[in-house]
Amino acid sequence: MGFSYQNHILHAESVAIADLMKTYGSPLYVYSRTDIEYNWHLFSHAFGIHPHLVCYAVKANSNLAVLSVLAKIGSGFDVVSNGELERILLAGADASRCVFSGVAKTNIEIKRALEVGIFCFNVESMAEMIRIEQVAKEMSMQAPISLRVNPDVDAKTHPYISTGLKENKFGVDIDDAIPIYKMAYNSPYLKVKGIDCHIGSQLTKISPFLDALDKVLELVAKLGKLNIHVTHLDLGGGVGIKYDNEQTIDINAYISSILDKVGSLKIILEPGRAIVGNAGIFVTKVEFLKQNSDKSFAIIDGAMNDLLRPSFYQAYHQVLPIDENAEGIDAHWDLVGPICETGDFLAKNRRLSLSEGDYLALMSAGAYGSTMSSNYNSRPRVAEVMVLGSQYTLVRERETIQDLFNKEYMIND
Repeated sequence: MGFSYQNHILHAESVAIADLMKTYGSPLYVYSRTDIEYNWHLFSHAFGIHPHLVCYAVKANSNLAVLSVLAKIGSGFDVVSNGELERILLAGADASRCVFSGVAKTNIEIKRALEVGIFCFNVESMAEMIRIEQVAKEMSMQAPISLRVNPDVDAKTHPYISTGLKENKFGVDIDDAIPIYKMAYNSPYLKVKGIDCHIGSQLTKISPFLDALDKVLELVAKLGKLNIHVTHLDLGGGVGIKYDNEQTIDINAYISSILDKVGSLKIILEPGRAIVGNAGIFVTKVEFLKQNSDKSFAIIDGAMNDLLRPSFYQAYHQVLPIDENAEGIDAHWDLVGPICETGDFLAKNRRLSLSEGDYLALMSAGAYGSTMSSNYNSRPRVAEVMVLGSQYTLVRERETIQDLFNKEYMIND
């Protein structure tokens, strides 16, 4: 939707990517505001009148412009750090529509979240529950909590983004949840609100979600017999997107299958990738072409510090030329960056016709792209632009070399 060829030139909505490169340089992240809004509304509208809260997972892309666009259309937010919490507040978010997740919440984070009135903490352990209770007691407040349970469901995804197995660090074993809920229920400083469950990311089938939901609903029933009544279920995120030719989840069918099981319970979802993933691209320039008897390398100005997913997860991003009719050397190219690591690649074995100076777009780079970038090899982080129709706005300036040194100090003997 947001990215298409028009007269053989790749566009973001109605803006030619080539024009953006002339204005802002390379490499560059480009986002489609229309796609971001459309993807969020897909989730929200699918619930109809059923009580729900769609909390965008800030970790997927924490750019303030992205957050402010979502805040304007009524999104809730899922945060995992004090920094993310302050970002959404600055972007205009309503804290009462925010859930606070993460396995290592500090006293400072808990205190700040209570001060601003978040909707709920997603609690990951008994030790964390005790810490939240202590902070709430010191503040003479009652902390709203749900317990993140681990249903031991295999999401069949990459091991690094699997979160619902007993071997994963997240949540508590669902079979151990009842004593923790009893403790929370009996505390004057804790208010039991719901149950949280997130089994992994980039899932392309509904069945693992429903398997986890069935186990959560069994826990709801057991708690009810103890007079502990939850008012919501937080089913996390994890809905996959199309990077290549994957079959992905139909959002309406997914949410309909949830609503068939949950009665009147409020449902919270935490989509991140599914909202911003396909709404962003990463554009890079071919600096050199190098071929030997076995391999063809396109050496690009983008690197693993800019887009880590291919090196980290062996993730696939479709690669498209900015000019669909560009001519060059036709080969199967590895797109490799300037960083001094053999693992510095963005794509491998892609059939392309390339010349030095060509621009290439790595598609579906809106999630876990810029947000995971770094300054490795002392490389400044790249600029980011958001497009709406024929208008475009710089939403993150390209870092300068001087920016890299501003927080550092030398030893002067």
